[in-house]
Amino acid sequence: MKKYLVKGLKITGITILTVLALMFILPKLFPEFVTNQIKVFANKNIDGELTFNESNLSFFDHFPSLTLTLNEFKLKGAAPYKKETLISAQEMAFGINIPRLIFSKKVKIDQIFVSNAFFNIKVNEQGQANYNVYKSDDKATADTESSDTSIKLEKIDIKNTKVVYDDLSTKILMEARGFNYVGKGDLEKSVFDLITEAKINSFDFTFGGEQYLKNKQVNANLITKVNTNSLAFEFKQNDLRINKLPVDFKGTFNFVKDGYAMNFVIKSVDSNLYDFFTALPPQFTQWLSKTKIEGKTDVLLTLKGDYIESQNKKPDLGFNMKIRKGMIAYDKVPVAASNLFLNFDTKLPSLDTQKLSVKIDSIYFNLGKEYLNGIVAIKGLEKPLIAARLRANMDLEKMNRAFGISTINLKGVLNADITANGVYDIAGKTLPKTKGFINLKNGMLKTPYYPNPIADINLDLKMDNPEGTTKDLSIQMKPASFIFEGKPVKVEGIFANLDDIHYDLKMNGELDLGKIYQVFSQKGLDVKGYIKANLALKGSQSDATNGNYSKLKNSGTLLLRNITTHSQYLPKAFVINEGIFTFKQDQLHFKNFTASYGKSDFVMNGNVSNAINFVLSDKAVLKGNFDIKSNNLYVDEFMYASPDPEPIEGHTTTTVASSGVIVVPPNFNLQLSARSKKVYWQELTLSDLVGNLKVNKGKLNLSNSGFNIIGSPVKMDVVYNNETLQRAFFDFKIKADDFDIKRAYDEIEMFRNMASAAKSAQGIVSLDYAVKGKLNQDMKPIYPSLSGGGILSVKDVKMKGFKMFNNVSKSTNFESIKNPDVTKVDINTTIKNNIITIDRFKFKFAGFRPRIEGTSSFDGQLNIKMRLGLPPLGIIGIPLTVTGTQENPKVKLGKKSEEIEEQEYIETPFK
Repeated sequence: MKKYLVKGLKITGITILTVLALMFILPKLFPEFVTNQIKVFANKNIDGELTFNESNLSFFDHFPSLTLTLNEFKLKGAAPYKKETLISAQEMAFGINIPRLIFSKKVKIDQIFVSNAFFNIKVNEQGQANYNVYKSDDKATADTESSDTSIKLEKIDIKNTKVVYDDLSTKILMEARGFNYVGKGDLEKSVFDLITEAKINSFDFTFGGEQYLKNKQVNANLITKVNTNSLAFEFKQNDLRINKLPVDFKGTFNFVKDGYAMNFVIKSVDSNLYDFFTALPPQFTQWLSKTKIEGKTDVLLTLKGDYIESQNKKPDLGFNMKIRKGMIAYDKVPVAASNLFLNFDTKLPSLDTQKLSVKIDSIYFNLGKEYLNGIVAIKGLEKPLIAARLRANMDLEKMNRAFGISTINLKGVLNADITANGVYDIAGKTLPKTKGFINLKNGMLKTPYYPNPIADINLDLKMDNPEGTTKDLSIQMKPASFIFEGKPVKVEGIFANLDDIHYDLKMNGELDLGKIYQVFSQKGLDVKGYIKANLALKGSQSDATNGNYSKLKNSGTLLLRNITTHSQYLPKAFVINEGIFTFKQDQLHFKNFTASYGKSDFVMNGNVSNAINFVLSDKAVLKGNFDIKSNNLYVDEFMYASPDPEPIEGHTTTTVASSGVIVVPPNFNLQLSARSKKVYWQELTLSDLVGNLKVNKGKLNLSNSGFNIIGSPVKMDVVYNNETLQRAFFDFKIKADDFDIKRAYDEIEMFRNMASAAKSAQGIVSLDYAVKGKLNQDMKPIYPSLSGGGILSVKDVKMKGFKMFNNVSKSTNFESIKNPDVTKVDINTTIKNNIITIDRFKFKFAGFRPRIEGTSSFDGQLNIKMRLGLPPLGIIGIPLTVTGTQENPKVKLGKKSEEIEEQEYIETPFK
């Protein structure tokens, strides 16, 4: 025995020494060979910049594996992230297959070890990823198979690593810190089981900018079947733990053409309710540390189907949660929320919100002897099918304290019993069949957004709709009241029958809208105003519509101050600086009503009728008479501004909101007597405007108006209506006496275009003209659409420097006709198809007797026929034609010339 024992010890010793010797010798024999083979392999197969500081071949770094360790390893990503790091690691080690290295002198990598690393995974909006660095084309594959280096992994070992996954295409951001991972399997096969152990010290998950998980611990034991041929994954056994919540995760994920096919089932069965809250978003963390929670819960999340964007295919999402025998007590409250039961189920087929289905077939909890019990089911969003029952009898302050709701302070005793069942479809005149009441006594609401509460809230509301139609709806509010900032508000009344609204309402109190808005929202938003009401309104919509005013009992006053209102027809806010409204039957009287719109100001007195019907129906017409005064009226501010167009994905554009014509509301029938000291429209300034304005059926009619422009009195009648948001019709008549023609040319664009010959003129003229046509989205005339005519009366005008007469002078060698003086001449013109036709007219100067007629266009073309009568009596004359443009007129002797081509206006739809 001693002989054999000694022999065995010798053999064992020799073996150990040999192994130790090999462990020291082998790394010395092959370091440069292995390192060079790794570099060659990387250059052939990696499409990214790879660098490292130094390399070391050893058995002892990851004993007993022979590993090539690359220190300070860095790999940059694929396009479009070639300049950004994909992987950086303090140590990246590759396990080398020893028999193949010794006998074949080929490097086979069968293990990877990573430590203290950073994986920075990025995907842009188009789905391009920085991790696509491995060359997978046929040539690269062939080179790999024939080379001395290959990867056939059997183990992946990652320690103390940070992983960031930032996917802009799906709006998913994940960050794992302290990531430790060991994956084992026969990765050489095309189909294999990957056995994984993973631990994450801190995990964050954000979707769509909303953070759902923060600083969560994750432990996982996973078995995943991987098919590298079809890029298919089957999650066979996946036991996860998120903080303290155990989660079972199974499913499949396959790559298909243009998308993914998925079938995920994530569940946690018979878990502690407290453990569930540990996995919730970070805002629950502080609350959870002070809260005692008991009970059991089941959670199920499913995501099944194809996600193919090009075919508009999306998977079905489902979520179900059950809570049994739950109890929640925040910060040692005397009364806990006990007997908590919940069965919540929601489905979102094809991720389509219009198909959303939400079902709470039970929710129940006690606060001592008090309770809340509810059942709610909603299917669809556009015309939802609703089935609900809610009963409650509880002290809201106790509920607030039991659940630890710190952001809102609630008080009051709530009693409620409401049942609703049916389809909500106002257009189809159907509502859920409803019966019930809500009663709140001695209530109080205080939020962190405003220091003072809404106090002494009392509400007694009853609802009834036995047939489930808009006609049968009835809402009765017995005195509802509250106190805010020391001022009481009281409202009571009845509201019934949406088909023919019957109302009996009373309101008394005053309210600062800016302060009460802060109670519900953040400070700093532009919502403000003051209301003081003492109203009694009683009647029906049909009586208001049919003129049965004796049956209406509407009276009272309403004081508004600093109220900001918005309209779909106006791009800016209309601000009521102060207004007193007095109700009487169907009329609403305005007294010293001051308002502003942009830089414009108004003072209004008058009344409107059919006011109640106008408020209750979108088809009713508001009638009224007003006296309006304004110091400054900026017309351009009333022009419609369309919203910015939706951005196109993948394109960076700078967009400006397009303008539009002034929109006249179609449901107004108003008579206005208007006066304004200054009216600003584009480059024009009108002074002392006085006129009668009628607004009816979307048409504006200004009659008997007078104003001053460029220092001269003008009378004008205007008809205007917007045909679309981008086009309007106008018809105006203007009579202006003795105005300065030079100022008119310099300051009025339309005059400049109609009387272009006046550019060099000086003197006094009068105008009596009528024009109608279309305006574009910038409220400028569409010239080919214009038609009309009138008289331009010349009293005393000097045509100094007029190019046409300069060229006539050159052509005839008559120097004296360069700068003619024109007196007492009436020039008749007509407009059609972008052409201004000048009727024949004569005048005298310096012994000459010119006769002029012809056409010009709004874009400057000329076709003027002239006869220059020679002194003394003009019996002998020289025929001339003037063509070309106003800037470059061409004068020829003779009568022949080419007509200017007309431009007929063809109206395009929706423009």
